[in-house]
Amino acid sequence: MNVGLYQSAAALSSLERWQNVVSQNISSSQVSGFKKRMVQFDVKPMGEVAVANQSRIGEGQVAVFPRVNYSIDFQQGEVVPTGRDLDATIQGDGFFVLRGADGTPAYTRNGEFHIRADRTLVNVDGSEVLGIGDVPIQLQAEEGTIKINEDGSIFQGETQLGRLQVVSFNNNNQLIPAHGGVFKALPGTAVIPVAEPEVVQSHLESSNVSALREMADLVAIARAYEANQKIIQSRDGTMEKTLDALG
Repeated sequence: MNVGLYQSAAALSSLERWQNVVSQNISSSQVSGFKKRMVQFDVKPMGEVAVANQSRIGEGQVAVFPRVNYSIDFQQGEVVPTGRDLDATIQGDGFFVLRGADGTPAYTRNGEFHIRADRTLVNVDGSEVLGIGDVPIQLQAEEGTIKINEDGSIFQGETQLGRLQVVSFNNNNQLIPAHGGVFKALPGTAVIPVAEPEVVQSHLESSNVSALREMADLVAIARAYEANQKIIQSRDGTMEKTLDALG
């Protein structure tokens, strides 16, 4: 078996996975609260290759193949002013709580909120924004300026409508991406209420993706892909010549 040929093929597969992640980062770079997806590479032993004068198993050279590991960069993105009353961002740790389409909690850093036809506060996807006690926040029919205080409490005029629920986690790696900047928690994950959140009205958190860096990664991927293709073609040509020589 030509191990080098299989190693290069495995490298092509790993590069394709990296390219998929980079493409997702670029396409979501303008989504508020989106967190960059990251790829790390290491190697996985896959048996051994026999060497000259090898007398028994275990004396050969270990054959290793690339392995892809995924993670998320939860570093806070840039906070930008919007001038819109229903926009909010969290300074520091924490996530807003949503009620997902399946009825289960979801979590996001994207504080671009809207008002549904029934006056319920929802996010850009139409998921209900939950207040303390997992209660949706309902706005009044009459007009009134919306005010969001630092602790997340929402007022319409002089009337308090509720308080945005802000939670954190011991380890953000217990969150799995659902779509855009929305996450779900793994079963059994402890959800910790943030006692003193720092919510800023009329601001949004940008994604923490650098489109320029992602474009540079695409160039690196293309070069590595081309190099591995050439290795495969070279090894394939060598094997073909060897078989022809042997008849």
